[in-house]
This record gives sequence, structure tokens and C-alpha cells, in this order.
Amino acid sequence: MLKRTISGYIFASVLALTACKSNHTATVPKPNIKEVVNSADVTLVDVRIPEQYEAGTAKGAINIPLAEIQNNIDSLKGKKVVVFCNKGIQADQAMEILKKNGVEAYDGTTWKNVKAIQDEKQSGK
Repeated sequence: MLKRTISGYIFASVLALTACKSNHTATVPKPNIKEVVNSADVTLVDVRIPEQYEAGTAKGAINIPLAEIQNNIDSLKGKKVVVFCNKGIQADQAMEILKKNGVEAYDGTTWKNVKAIQDEKQSGK
């Protein structure tokens, strides 16, 4: 009798624990970078050095080199910011700095990627 009671408690405990278990984890939807880049209120920030920026960048982008991002946090707060560079490495670093400081930042990866998104919208695709 005691064995059956203990088995019952174990079964009930396992059942209770698995009943509360959820396979669904809350996920935050990833923003569509195309929508962000093409939104009217976005600030596009090229984090490359000025010489690279001057050689070519996305339309409407401002240049704040990665080394100067920390000093420009206040001017970027409250804005929707897309950062990009040549290969995405500096953009990733800029993202860390901006997010850590409460800036709504998005990773555009490369300037060519952001420019292609802009060109795609202009051609109506």
C-alpha cells in the first residue's frame, strides 16, 4: 500500500511538472531591415573612416567613425539608427555600444547592403 502511494505521488509530481512545462519561448520579432532603412524617421550612420565614407556610401548617410560613436551617443538617443561599414565588423561593434547606451540601433551590415535596399525601393521592387 505504501509503495503504491509513493508511486502515486511520484506520478502526480511528474505530471504536474510536465504540465507546466512550455515548449514555446517568447521571441521578439526581428525587425525587417528593409523597412527600417526605408522608414522616413531613420538615421543612417556609416561608421567607417571619413576617407572611406567619401569614396561612397548610402544615400542620406552621415559619417560617425566607430572611434567616435561613444562621443555621439547623446545626438543619437531617441532616434532610429541603422549602422553599417564595409564588412559588418565595425557595425557590430557600433551596435554593441549604441544598444548598451539605450539607442534604438539596427545593423545594416555593409554600406553596399543599405544602398542596395535603397535602390530596390527606388526601382519599385
